[in-house]
Amino acid sequence: STLDTCQQSTLKKNNRTIFDILFSDPVTNHQTPDINQSNQILQFIQSYFRIILVIAQMEIAPSSSRFKLYDQLELLEFPDKYVVKPVDSPHEGFSVDRRDGNIKPLDDNTSSGDATRVSTVFGVGGTIRLLAGTYLLVITSREEAGTFLGFPIFRVTAMKFLPCNGNLRFATAQEKKDETYFRTLLQALETTPGLYFSYETDLTVNLQRRCKLAVGWTSKPMWKQADPRYVWNWHLLEELIECKVTGWFYYPSASRKYPFFIFCFAFSSTVVFQRFCLKINQRLSYQVAELQLKNSTSVISLISRRCTRRLGTRMWRRGANLEGDTANFVESEQIVEINGFKFSLLQVRGSIPLLWEQIVDLSYKPQLKINKHEDTPKVVQRHFHDLSQRYGEIMVVNLTDQLGAEGELSKAYATEMARLPNVRYVAFDFHHICGTTNFDNLGVLYEQIGDEFEKQGYFLVDAEGNILEEQKGVIRSNCIDCLDRTNVTQNYMAQKSLNLQLQRIGVLDSAECVSMFEDDYTKFRTIWAQQGDEISLQYAGTYALKGDLVRYGKQTVSGAIKDGISAMSRYYLNNFQDGVRQASSDALDLISGRYTVGTNSPSQLQPIGGSQPSNKQFLPVASALLIGGVTVTSFTIHQAGRNTQHYLASALWAGVTAGVVAMIKANGRHLCSRPRLCHLI
Repeated sequence: STLDTCQQSTLKKNNRTIFDILFSDPVTNHQTPDINQSNQILQFIQSYFRIILVIAQMEIAPSSSRFKLYDQLELLEFPDKYVVKPVDSPHEGFSVDRRDGNIKPLDDNTSSGDATRVSTVFGVGGTIRLLAGTYLLVITSREEAGTFLGFPIFRVTAMKFLPCNGNLRFATAQEKKDETYFRTLLQALETTPGLYFSYETDLTVNLQRRCKLAVGWTSKPMWKQADPRYVWNWHLLEELIECKVTGWFYYPSASRKYPFFIFCFAFSSTVVFQRFCLKINQRLSYQVAELQLKNSTSVISLISRRCTRRLGTRMWRRGANLEGDTANFVESEQIVEINGFKFSLLQVRGSIPLLWEQIVDLSYKPQLKINKHEDTPKVVQRHFHDLSQRYGEIMVVNLTDQLGAEGELSKAYATEMARLPNVRYVAFDFHHICGTTNFDNLGVLYEQIGDEFEKQGYFLVDAEGNILEEQKGVIRSNCIDCLDRTNVTQNYMAQKSLNLQLQRIGVLDSAECVSMFEDDYTKFRTIWAQQGDEISLQYAGTYALKGDLVRYGKQTVSGAIKDGISAMSRYYLNNFQDGVRQASSDALDLISGRYTVGTNSPSQLQPIGGSQPSNKQFLPVASALLIGGVTVTSFTIHQAGRNTQHYLASALWAGVTAGVVAMIKANGRHLCSRPRLCHLI
């Protein structure tokens, strides 16, 4: 029943022939095998074994062979369609109609004719439908970032959305205007940093979970192996996966598939079309270092998976949504491979899981606002129930200030955590205890949580795949942004765990620690600092602050200057770019499916700042008046001693400047760049 009609017919025909030759009576039936019948016997045997091989591939290989994507594709551009096919298997592939985005399997006529352009791509990221048609995402450039558990990992360095919107000419003027805005978001997404993928292994599942999965798991399509919450292009893959489900692209080959790439921010089956679909892990942070501890060589991989359920930029995604998903939620896994052993330590971070916001208004630190909502206790419960189901015991480390605006938020957090007796909550005022230079003061925190942290343990598997230790819980760290203070703290906890792991297998004795090996310790701290920078670039648009504390254990002059530049850059991006910049809230809402483009009129796009004029109209004028006022006021004050007229001019221009400042302050929210597609919660 697994054979196609042609194969079944051939088998039945050959079976009749071989039966007649072998079992008929040559005397009564006057049948004597001749050379032609002997050839038929040989052909039958060949066909039989080919069919057996096909069945073996379909039934046996999925449980024992590892799934692999095509790693190089040919993109042929015709006037009416795009054709994508593997370089090493050109008879397979699919086409996308450039008029309406309709997807079809490749046949003999699909790629006939002369293409206007032929290029090489390295994976298909999916499709997205806008007002006037579909856009196909392809990977045009990549670079190898290292290996993960022995499998190569690649970083996306360039990708492109190919338009299949021939119906745009029939759109209304407003639809064309809206389509233009959506296309600017796609163009911004093309330069999204921190996207990684693999052709041979899934990056979204941590080591402990993958070691406990059923036999044959790795032979499944990549999109079936993946954890959707860490797949950046999951929404884009839906149509391609749907095409596979309908059976259009069935092919009995168990070893190779098309790269539908799953990008991890941490991506294809025995079905041909699935070997094109690449999971892109959004957004994954990946660092690796090789250490030489005594006579043992070890490889440390640091992989951080950012959840896609509440994507957005720093000031426009705070706290939790009603489902309990939090902003900037990241699962960080430190994997150590040494002497045939593999260790894994998981830590997680995420915004404080309350309903709160911090709307930019041109001030350096916008006011924190806690939204009073009757479902807040349920939101917190949902969040920690999900964590408990995934990781076991949860210990919360809140690193925010205990005074001021952060203090009010911390108190509200502590109040809600008191309702959860099975989750331990620890408040640690990082700024008060550690300041900007005393990294070692994190020992005060470790004294409070060290015993429980060591009981949670780590995951350990030996060279034969035997599980020796399991991690029983995780630490959930947070500050306000879950960036700078959180990076420093997670690095400290990872270092403590690394010491315990190396002592466990005898690489270090009980009196030794990694910090005694200067070169290796520098490499260890560097990959954690790089990870902090990459996560910060994705969420805040700048490098992480306090990077020196991770790299060197203290603040340096150059580090202080770098932090100052990053702080000013964050201010500018938060106020004037985050609504529309690269990887902006709007673009991420669009790519994640949180906002779905429809064809309803009037326009679905909300004006920036509600009914208020946009910053593009008023901000340049206000800025010019402010700069001019300050300049003229300074000049007239310098000349004021000469006569009364200069005094009056100085007072006048000082008043104008003060008025402009007051106007900007009063309308700060309306002068800032704002998302246009979705509400904040």
